[in-house]
Amino acid sequence: MIDIEFIRKNPEKAKEKCREKKSNVDIDRILELDKKRRKMIETIEGLKAEQNKISDKHRHKSEDDYRKAREIKERIKMLEPELKKVKDEFYELMLKVPNFSLSDVPKGESENDNIVIERVGEKPKFNFPVKDYLTLSLSLDIIDIKRASKVSGPRFGYLKNEGAILEFALINYTLDTILKEGFIPVVPPVMIKEKAMRAMGYIEGLDKQEMYYLPQDKLYLVGTSEQSIGPYYMDEILNESDLPKRFLGFSTCFRREAGSYGRDTRGIFRVHQFDKLEMFCLVMPEDSVKEHLNLLSLQRKLLDGLKLPYRIVRICTGDLSFPSASSFDIETWFPSENKYRETHSTSNCTDFQTRRLNIRYKSKDGKKFFPHSLNGTAFAIGRIIIAILENYQQEDGSIKIPEILKKYVGKDKISYQK
Repeated sequence: MIDIEFIRKNPEKAKEKCREKKSNVDIDRILELDKKRRKMIETIEGLKAEQNKISDKHRHKSEDDYRKAREIKERIKMLEPELKKVKDEFYELMLKVPNFSLSDVPKGESENDNIVIERVGEKPKFNFPVKDYLTLSLSLDIIDIKRASKVSGPRFGYLKNEGAILEFALINYTLDTILKEGFIPVVPPVMIKEKAMRAMGYIEGLDKQEMYYLPQDKLYLVGTSEQSIGPYYMDEILNESDLPKRFLGFSTCFRREAGSYGRDTRGIFRVHQFDKLEMFCLVMPEDSVKEHLNLLSLQRKLLDGLKLPYRIVRICTGDLSFPSASSFDIETWFPSENKYRETHSTSNCTDFQTRRLNIRYKSKDGKKFFPHSLNGTAFAIGRIIIAILENYQQEDGSIKIPEILKKYVGKDKISYQK
């Protein structure tokens, strides 16, 4: 949630920031309700103070005192429901205000305006016709989408044999790399309450159509473990000495892919269920820009270890997610498509989520502040397996195992064996 004080002092700036993120929330109405809300609170508090003054007269209350007390009670009784109505509308509108982009985020309308800031690694050169990962995985018997479709429908897949082993290899490689950096490993719940999901900023945003909801239980299935790690300290106060808090979460994730009709309908690139390793951090506000770059550097370290070619993209204002103030994507090279595809994202959400979650920390002088929250993909397992299969394919249809994964996989290559 955006600090209302900023909106009060900078209404035109707030409107501009909303327009940048394609939000049509009514800032003027928010300010009107805020003014009315504060005035009503002041009136009710004044009436209660007067009521207490009369109550303090333990003796010698006059008929006039009793009459005034009744009138005040009736007035409060009449005003409180009206205040609740104003408060409810105010908070509902405030929840619809997206996080404002940081000043250095490039302006733009859509993903077409994102800026490639760096390319890393050499694209592999093949002296044979390149196969896509589905062709490779079918011949190697490591991914089965035909039977998954029979069992679960489209956009599902079985990882099997070395495909499954590759998943666990990537998990162990990530744990060995990231835990050295002071991250706490966590396997979080994959179902969360509406309060937690809303506080993380995913219900008001366009992401809502991507979510699976269980109405009987009033629970959402997470689309990323960030959504259930973020609320871990909801309604709690940390100490300044507790920060930074860094988590590495592993979970199964669920997405409808409602906005991807007709795209990547075959295979496991864009699926309803996938496993993912996600980094999530809480830091002091003055450290969040530096922490964001640290998360990006860890993503690079993981990809550099696999020796996969990739490029880093700075996300423009119009393509930022609802809770993000600044984001980078990493797109990894997919030879069969002759292009880069998104495999990683990292975002600085400033105090937007922690304000909604009511997570605070106490400074050394006793003052309370909202920490900043950040997230970053370590690996979306399926997409990285695809990248490995395509970039490490051999002419005979086998797959070389990246050097850094060999000790986890237990072999040098994947080849079909009857």
